[in-house]
Parts: sequence; C-alpha cells; structure tokens
Amino acid sequence: MSTHPNALSRRAIAMLKAVAEGRAELRCSCEPDLRVDGLSCCDQNTAHDLAHAGLVRPTRLVAPGQWAPAELTEAGHRALAQGTTAAAA
Repeated sequence: MSTHPNALSRRAIAMLKAVAEGRAELRCSCEPDLRVDGLSCCDQNTAHDLAHAGLVRPTRLVAPGQWAPAELTEAGHRALAQGTTAAAA
C-alpha cells in the first residue's frame, strides 16, 4: 500500500477502470454521483473526489440531475496508468 498522499486507492483505480471501459455514468450536479453497470457506486465520496480532481467528466452536457456517460480526462488517463503501475509494484 502506498503512503504517497496523492496515491489512488484501489477502489478509485477500479472506478477509473470502469469509466475507461465505458461502463460508468455520472449524474451531473455539484456533487456528481457515479454508477457502474447501472448500479450506484458504494463510495460516492470517492466518485466526487475523482470528478472534482478533474479525472472523470460526462461525455456530454445534460440538465442538472440527469445521467450522462462518463469518460476519463487526460489527467484521468495518466492517473489510471500511474495507479495501475503502483498497484502492481
């Protein structure tokens, strides 16, 4: 387990992987919720953190409270690559 303060948890890495695989949606709001395979994530605080950190975003603009497919940002792709490498070490 990493002690680096910016290290992603295994749960965060799993969420990023789901987004990268096209299996996730974001509810567009000031605290964006995430669901994977149609199911709400058990750790919405981590979902909020990923969105606020600019790692995930909706693929299109929708009305507040509506769901949109999620995608990784460039920063999200980098974080996933680094997190996956760190988790394997």
